[in-house]
Amino acid sequence: MTPPITFNPGPAQVYDFLHEALQDAYRQGILSLPHRSKDFEAIVVRCRQLMQQKLDLPSGYRLLFLSSATEAWEVIAQSLIRAHSTHLFSGAFGERCFTYTRHLHPQATGLSFGIDQDPGTLLDAIPAESELIALTHNETSNTTALPTSFLEKVRRTFPEALISVDATSSMGGVLLPWQQADIWYASVQKCFGLPAGLGVMCLSPQAVERVRQIGERGRYNSLSYLLEKMENNQTTYTPNVLNIYLLMRVLEYIPHIVEIDLRLRQRAKEWYRFLEEHPQWQPLVQRADNRSVSVLGVQGSPQQIQAFKQHALAQGIHIGNGYGPWKAGSFRIANFPAIPDAHFQQLSEVFSTFQTA
Repeated sequence: MTPPITFNPGPAQVYDFLHEALQDAYRQGILSLPHRSKDFEAIVVRCRQLMQQKLDLPSGYRLLFLSSATEAWEVIAQSLIRAHSTHLFSGAFGERCFTYTRHLHPQATGLSFGIDQDPGTLLDAIPAESELIALTHNETSNTTALPTSFLEKVRRTFPEALISVDATSSMGGVLLPWQQADIWYASVQKCFGLPAGLGVMCLSPQAVERVRQIGERGRYNSLSYLLEKMENNQTTYTPNVLNIYLLMRVLEYIPHIVEIDLRLRQRAKEWYRFLEEHPQWQPLVQRADNRSVSVLGVQGSPQQIQAFKQHALAQGIHIGNGYGPWKAGSFRIANFPAIPDAHFQQLSEVFSTFQTA
């Protein structure tokens, strides 16, 4: 049976070759592999090497494994903030990071901006005492993204603050400006083309030093403890060994991130041009600098959207729903690396036939 085609932005379509990788995992005993074994440690080492080779992760950045990007919100609040952080957000996931952080640190500041607003207009509102500035590189809920020029400006303006970036729906899909932030984290069920259940976090040397300065310990996911165990290429708890193995296989399989980035940007450019010229649909995000490459937002009337999703489903294609305030008036199209060009061609035909449906 052929798996359905899905443009859902997460959990998203997985790489086709995973059925072979899963069989290999079973035959090689990965499903029963102890996480304190040398074989597991070798997989962790290989993942770190491949993150550097394929995604250009700087060699000085530390790789850690979590259960999800959502867990990263709590881990960062526990181990990298003494009292004050500032969170800039335009959508649901950035706002939730702020909300969870405020439970541990009531002095946290939240600054929201509109999906078509220049986020640079908020820099003057960031308190000088901010120890950490939290950003969302690609806001999956409303298909916005932060340009690299903005991250560079934040780094120049606040050189003493740590910069934390949620890259859940962009890591593995676009070339990240790693040096412009100290904490990068993501879940694997989007651009990595894997099933849900694993998070990755990358820490700069400055972030590692802050962990040591604060010295927060006592939790299974305290960063000091996670870093200590990773010295031996291990985790603090029994991890999702299978997904870590599959991450290794994906990183072995994919081309260099520059090639992936170019492919995704070209597809996004073509689709945004198509939407801008379309008589029925428009991009959800009007400001071009704010548009995501990896998740495309489409707006229309609620009735039109519902009919279009049903039309697509009748042809075996799942479309991502809108989210939060944009739920009724938009839908989302994942532009992830695991989705082949042929599927986008089929999606184009769905749009074409819907016009005359």
